[in-house]
Formats: sequence, C-alpha cells, structure tokens
Amino acid sequence: MMAGDLAAPSAEGRLTDSHGRAITDLRISVTDRCNYKCVYCRTGEEGINFTELPIEHYLRMIRIFVSLGVEKVRITGGEPLLRAGLVDMVAELAQMRTTYPSLESGEADQLLDIALTTNGHLLEAMAAPLKAAGLSRITVSMDAVDSETFTRITRVPRSFERVLAGIRAARDAGLGPVKVNCVLLRGFNEDQIERFAEFSRAEGVIVRFIEWMPLEEDRSWKPETVVTMDEIVARLNAWRPLVDLEPNAASETARRFTFDDGVGEIGIIAPVSRPFCGHCSRIRLTSDSKIRTCLFSQVDHDLYKKSREGRSDSELAAYIRHVVFRKEARHHIGEAGFLKPARNMVHIGG
Repeated sequence: MMAGDLAAPSAEGRLTDSHGRAITDLRISVTDRCNYKCVYCRTGEEGINFTELPIEHYLRMIRIFVSLGVEKVRITGGEPLLRAGLVDMVAELAQMRTTYPSLESGEADQLLDIALTTNGHLLEAMAAPLKAAGLSRITVSMDAVDSETFTRITRVPRSFERVLAGIRAARDAGLGPVKVNCVLLRGFNEDQIERFAEFSRAEGVIVRFIEWMPLEEDRSWKPETVVTMDEIVARLNAWRPLVDLEPNAASETARRFTFDDGVGEIGIIAPVSRPFCGHCSRIRLTSDSKIRTCLFSQVDHDLYKKSREGRSDSELAAYIRHVVFRKEARHHIGEAGFLKPARNMVHIGG
C-alpha cells in the first residue's frame, strides 16, 4: 500500500503509525552544537552554522507529544550539556505526567521518564544538578577506554579524562546504572571490545556497542567498516562466556548480556546486521524542530513552521498524528538503492 492510500490516522487515542506500532519514545535535540569532532560523525571542519530554538518551544512540543501518549523523553544534541537552561528544562519536564496507561507497567498518571545522551565532557559538574532537577537516566558516548585512542576519535586532546570523571560523577549522583555507548569502527577502535568488558565490570556501568551507521558528515561509511554483532559476541565469548539477559521491553534496541559470573552488563545495538524496526517506538525532533520519523528518513516535517504560523496545540497534535501515521516500516541499509539521509547525526539528534 502506498503512503497516499493509507487510511487517516485516528483523531484520538495513543499515537500510532500505520504498522500498528505505538510511539512512546521521543528523542529531542536541544542543540546541534558539539564540542567534539568524532571521526564517525564530523569532518572536523569549522564554520558550521548551528541551530537552537527557545527552550520554551521545545517544552511546548514535548507537552503535546506527552498528551499523545509519549512516556519517555530523551534529550540529545549535538552536545546537550552545551545548552543554556538545560537544568531548568529538565526540572520542567520532571513535572509532566503521562496521560495514557504505560505499555510497560500498565499504570496511568506516571511521571515522565527523562533521559539524556551526552559525550560526558561537561558532565562532572552537571551530574548532580541534573539529578536534583529530576533526570531519570543518563547515557554517555565514549568510544575507547584509553586516552590515546579516545583522542584520535574525538580529535579533542585530554578528553578521555574528562569523560571518565563525568561517568563517575553521574554514578555517584545516583544516575546509575550509567550506560556507556561505544560506536565501533574497524581500523579505529575494534581493539577496545575486551577492554570495555573489563570497564563494565570494574566501573559498574552498562556498556553498549553500536554498529556504525551511515550518518556521518563526510559520507565515508562502507559496509566493511562495520563491526557486526556476531563478531562482537564471538570476541566477548572468547574473553569470558556470555549469558543472555531478557529484554526490558519489546521495543528495546539492545540485545543484552552479562558474563557467566553475573558481573557486568553488555548491550549490542545492531541496526545494520540485525535491524529492529518492527518494534520501533521512537520519533525524533531535530534542534530546528523538524519531525523525523526514522533516522534514515529522506524528508523532514517542519513542526516549528507550523507553530510559528500560530497553530493551536490541538492543530499541532493533529499534524503530529498525520506525520507519525506515515512512519516508515523500516530502513533499507545495505539494500540496492539505499540513500543516506541528507542530514548527519549531529544535526538529526542522537
């Protein structure tokens, strides 16, 4: 069935797409500025124009999404800790309540689950204030556990020590278990797999390996650079036997493992070799307030323009329903005719 042939979305009830998937997770970028120049994302060049909208606009959009059944909001960037007013924004979100029974717990009238993804460079000083404001969970992007490799990836000297201090500060502030995301690139950091296993066990964090996706600025992605789930599992099993863990939810992106002694947790997110689109519950809002129904969408939907036209909350909600109803069934990485999105990850939002 072509998108134009789809029946109209329901005017009430939980936000769903035409494939029957409930949309409960919103990822919202509050800036596309970043203080790192990671090789799998940025070219390293200066002079890029950045976009940030007023915090009040993002809060209004989130309220509308929550009224449609969103239960979890993840704040992303760019680097969200660069954004002025972030702690106050988290405090505002911490007062919001979901309006539908949770798909996971079945309970209605729950406080919003608020998460944040950061590169961790500024986290040491901000972890405690964010926790006090009401942040539920935090994920730190960290692509190596030795300073030399880390600097080679981020292209920022002495960055590893800052991120490590941030992870420990977040753990001490009560934001644990902290998740640490590592994007693996062949030729850069695949030698870090076993070291990250040791890191998980020693630091009490959840390490998640992510297959590299074609979302980089300089269009250098090739299938052979991807370190796949099968390779990661084989390497870890040779280091110490893995034990499967049950998923926390059907829409969870990571396949979860611990080790044979129950110490440490590893997740593997494999969008390239093991797509999980069938259970996708996510929608994205970019820093310029455009809806992206998939990381690999070829079209953005300009919510900010609609709001600037003076549309009411109910009109914006109807527009969101219309856009989300036409969410793609899946991405097409690795297939003939696959097109990379025109925007890269730093502009889409993590």
